[in-house]
Amino acid sequence: MNTTTYQTVSLPVMETFYSIQGEGANAGKAAYFIRLAGCDVGCHWCDVKDSWDIAKHPLISIEELVAGAMKHPSRNVIITGGEPLQHDLNALCWALATNGFNIWLETSGAFPLSGEFDWICLSPKKFKTPLDEVYALADELKVVVFNKTDFKWAEENAKKVKPGCRLYLQPEWDQKETVLPLVIDYVKAHPQWSISLQNHKYIHVP
Repeated sequence: MNTTTYQTVSLPVMETFYSIQGEGANAGKAAYFIRLAGCDVGCHWCDVKDSWDIAKHPLISIEELVAGAMKHPSRNVIITGGEPLQHDLNALCWALATNGFNIWLETSGAFPLSGEFDWICLSPKKFKTPLDEVYALADELKVVVFNKTDFKWAEENAKKVKPGCRLYLQPEWDQKETVLPLVIDYVKAHPQWSISLQNHKYIHVP
């Protein structure tokens, strides 16, 4: 791929912003977020439902997305959504890597993998089963816990990831007062898991 090639590619984007990663293995690190539009997974507790409808959001060129990331000192970029793997991410990843960025993906794993990443966070959803190829490559498994039945489901997912994949249980934000004590007890009894909190919501950053 060359510069001319990726300059002709655009993707539907809900928003871009520079902030602190709040969740999972990379929590606390500065990163530039690229939130792509489009998702048909349909989580009822999703906190970015406005990202679901591709038609509501503009097409932005990869050249412009890279230029936006270059304005900030961190060389970490998080590609999220929506569900980013609904789109071909090869050109975006190539352009970011060429400019020296570490590329982190957040995905439900329900669509074929495209692009090359330094870190893949798989957050599986019951509404659309992840593909085996994404389980095999995930560096981090982050399961959102909404109720007690999600612990069993989390273990079923943990059996499918590669050895060394980091395992996280994350209380669903609106249920955190009820669910967090359950997650704490579960992690104490099953120490292969860690707790992921949505720290960005506690410290009031995007």
